[in-house]
Amino acid sequence: EPSLNREVWNLIISMYRAFIFSLTFLLYASFHLSRKPISIVKGELHKHCAASPEVELDSYKEYAAQIQPVKKPFNASQCGWEPFDKSNYKQLLGALDYSFLCAYAVGIINTTYSFICDDFWGMILGLIGERLPIRYYLTGGMLASGLFTAMFGLGYFYNVHNLWFYIIAQVANGLVQTTGWPSVVTCIGNWFGKGRRGLIMGVWNSHTSVGNILGSLIAAYWVSTCWGLSFVVPGVVVAVMGIICFLFLIERECFGGVEPRRARIPQAVPILREDPEMQHLLTETENCSGATGEGRHGTSAISFLGALRIPGVVEFSLCLLFAKLVSYTFLFWLPLYITNVEHLDAKRAGDLSTLFDVGGIFGGILAGLISDRLEKRASTCGMMLLLAAPTLYMFSAVSKMGLEATVVMLLISGALVNGPYALITTAVSADLGTHKSLKGNARALSTVTAIIDGTGSVGAALGPLLAGLISPSGWNNVFYMLMVADACALLVSLKI
Repeated sequence: EPSLNREVWNLIISMYRAFIFSLTFLLYASFHLSRKPISIVKGELHKHCAASPEVELDSYKEYAAQIQPVKKPFNASQCGWEPFDKSNYKQLLGALDYSFLCAYAVGIINTTYSFICDDFWGMILGLIGERLPIRYYLTGGMLASGLFTAMFGLGYFYNVHNLWFYIIAQVANGLVQTTGWPSVVTCIGNWFGKGRRGLIMGVWNSHTSVGNILGSLIAAYWVSTCWGLSFVVPGVVVAVMGIICFLFLIERECFGGVEPRRARIPQAVPILREDPEMQHLLTETENCSGATGEGRHGTSAISFLGALRIPGVVEFSLCLLFAKLVSYTFLFWLPLYITNVEHLDAKRAGDLSTLFDVGGIFGGILAGLISDRLEKRASTCGMMLLLAAPTLYMFSAVSKMGLEATVVMLLISGALVNGPYALITTAVSADLGTHKSLKGNARALSTVTAIIDGTGSVGAALGPLLAGLISPSGWNNVFYMLMVADACALLVSLKI
């Protein structure tokens, strides 16, 4: 019966959609899980004993008593872990952030080049990312990321006090993590049409905050006793998820990865073509061989200038640059800020910082829901950015009034800062990558995603670097810098 075929097929599609939604959610959450430990461990790498010797001495004695059953590393300084125990520790910690994020930005630019160039240099600079099926490409990146995340933690167990060891680990990890975002966004874009894209991707993009929360909790559990495990355990998690990716990821709606759907159930296709929700998926499966790597070259790649000419790509890219600058400054520096202002130890500061990401979950979902209702992505971003700037000022003032006020402001700030960031990197990227002017070019989605995220990554690298340079003059100046960046993002969004 045609109606039965349609019902069965809709059920199968729904099940596979739910599976891919969940799998890609967990895959990218594990990437963010591995990025978070450095921000938690900062409070342990430097303990501020010079600023408060009597308090620091007590805390160090407590620390030494805690770690004695596990291990007592060879590190004579009571101010933290050499070389981060010196007075220039903020610049050194900022260098670690910048090393990771700058490498990530360069890697994303190379990935962009590989998506839009078919020549020899595109293959070299793109690290053959475009020549491999997404499943293999993403698996290799996750295994390598697990290795380099754990490598940073091994510095604790082997008493490594050379700054370059940690910088190299960060640079290598930043490069291999560029395999993640374009891959998972392409997969989720292949499986979901535009119908409820804002809400669906708003929920899906909460993987960023979920990963940050899990990374914070895992890192905080060991930070005061054995901070090396704060990196080793997330590294193992990422590697395991890489194996799961290899075994189960389906790049697009192709059962078995070779044969198009219509060849298997020919009588169902005419019926499904009448369903607008299925139009997007049917278009993709007509070139279903992309799951094996052939289809990705079967359609000519969009040029870089061609991608920039898509209405909104340049504006949203610049908007994301400033939005990501603010978000990643919080990602890498919030626990240390809480440690300094609230005078909490590294573990408690790490646990408290997760509230910012809890607010980010609600902010991303709310942004997607509002943008679907209004059908205006730019207006939604502008509205949240307009509210975010004064909220940041309030956060800098209220956070000094006590723990309860800090909790409230963390939730509100997280929602308003991460809402626009989440919307641009998911629903907006997918909308622009499937713009009607592209006439169904499947590779355009990866190209546009890489361009927007690559531009945003420049801001992500600048934010923590500027925070490390500015914070010695006072945390208030860091918040002024964040408010200026938020205002710039708002001005750009008004032009869209």
